[in-house]
Amino acid sequence: MTDPHNIAHTHQARTGLPDRFERISASAFMVWFVVLGFFAWSVNKTGMSLADLWGGLPQMGRLLGEMLPPSTARLSAVGWSLLETFQMAFVGTVVGVLLSVPIAILATPHLSPHPLAYHAARNLIAFFRTVPDLVWALLFVVSVGLGPFAGTLAIVIDKLGFCGRFFAEAMEEVDRGPQEALSAMGASRLSLIMCAVLPAAMPSFINTSLFSLEKATRSSVILGLVGAGGIGIELKVAMDLFNYDEAATIILAIFALVVLVERLSAALRKKIL
Repeated sequence: MTDPHNIAHTHQARTGLPDRFERISASAFMVWFVVLGFFAWSVNKTGMSLADLWGGLPQMGRLLGEMLPPSTARLSAVGWSLLETFQMAFVGTVVGVLLSVPIAILATPHLSPHPLAYHAARNLIAFFRTVPDLVWALLFVVSVGLGPFAGTLAIVIDKLGFCGRFFAEAMEEVDRGPQEALSAMGASRLSLIMCAVLPAAMPSFINTSLFSLEKATRSSVILGLVGAGGIGIELKVAMDLFNYDEAATIILAIFALVVLVERLSAALRKKIL
């Protein structure tokens, strides 16, 4: 009897066309039907309209016209605010990365000293990741006042959630062979972590940390909109006062900063890893 799989492979080799999709089950069809129905309902509830988008294009053109040419009247103030934005991102990332390591160790199953410590660390990381950094910035603005300190604290908490998860996964995936060898020699848990786990996971740590710096640079711009320091407040004031040419200068400065950080991060990853 001819094998149908061989027939399908022969047909694909002869025609260059892929096999047809497998017939889905009734339950899978119902799931897809519900998902598509929810999507259609969501499109309606969000008010998406191509007609409104097309009608708004002249307004967008007018706004772009008022933005050009960008203003050079406050370049010095914009430059200092941009530097403050990067300082927030850099300090928040460094502190957050350093604090993430012990939390990630507790959140790694075979390294955590007790199941309660493991679950507590996991839930803490999940909580930090669940609450948006903008909400943390609002909380810290109320707590410590307006300025870059509130934004830096918000970035630290955001990095604890971001790096804590990926650091724990990196340590969980490292080769267990060296750890078992050290354990057989009577090494302590701290020796295992310092001599076997952290060196093996370090490339992943560096990669995650550099991506965190890129993410923090973008986030620090948004945090300024709620008074947490940086260039975001400059952009908000310019838009509120309808100084669109000044807003264009700020947007271009933000773009230049983000691109510069991403290029430097990529170069570091290529050189270190």
